[in-house]
Amino acid sequence: MQNVKNSLVLFDVDGTLTESRQMISKDMIEALRELSHTTEIGLLTGSGLEYIKEQLWPLFADREISINCHVLPCNSTEYYIPNPDSPGSFIEIFRTSMEDKIGFEKFQLVMKTIISQQAKIAETDYDIPFTGHHFQNRRSMINWSPIGRNANNGSRQQFIAMDKTYQIRSRHINMFRRLMLDEGVEDVVIKLGGDTSFDIYPAGWDKTFALKHFPESDWDVMFVGDRCGPNGNDHELYEHLKHQDRSFETSGPEETIEIIDTCINKLLGVISEIDT
Repeated sequence: MQNVKNSLVLFDVDGTLTESRQMISKDMIEALRELSHTTEIGLLTGSGLEYIKEQLWPLFADREISINCHVLPCNSTEYYIPNPDSPGSFIEIFRTSMEDKIGFEKFQLVMKTIISQQAKIAETDYDIPFTGHHFQNRRSMINWSPIGRNANNGSRQQFIAMDKTYQIRSRHINMFRRLMLDEGVEDVVIKLGGDTSFDIYPAGWDKTFALKHFPESDWDVMFVGDRCGPNGNDHELYEHLKHQDRSFETSGPEETIEIIDTCINKLLGVISEIDT
């Protein structure tokens, strides 16, 4: 099957290609393999590279897909391609730093603020199953997990249910924004990251950052994500491409497979126009 030149479908990972923090399914790999016959594929997530490798290693082991694959961790502030000569390893294309962008003092203020907010969550009456460390510096962003990054699936599901009932994360997003504004900090953003955490990064370093690597003047880009509301980390890119009918909101991996079929049909239409 012919590949559409300079076409790219970007996918969020958690909640889109996989259930949160779970391994990619065989059905999803098969759908992506079919898609890779018509376009290049981008894996665009707030997670770091190590988590992408853990969840998607069967995809990277499939050379048919991986040769058409771009790996974009931390909202694409890092960019890698799979190494065709060494399965499971990656070639670094681009990487940047949050601390370099906003400065050491502002970075320390952000860390102090989220540590303080974590303490407030711990002091509440919520029966939150805290597990392990809560913060991860991903170089270009900070990930903050109120329940802890080592929480098992049962604890994660318990927190997800509590968050839906009490809006824990939404309230702390609003609190963080107020605290930053009180300190005169307007160039740091906080968003929901996956089902249980927050992503914090410099303004403008949301998922639209991917378009710096794949400018729309040269690339035909589509996007599929699940966190497309105003507090979600898919929001900006989803809204940017929405007016072009090139973004899709999914409720989970099953719907994503249906959306992949829609993308294939769109791309086949382009191929048909080229051929005629």
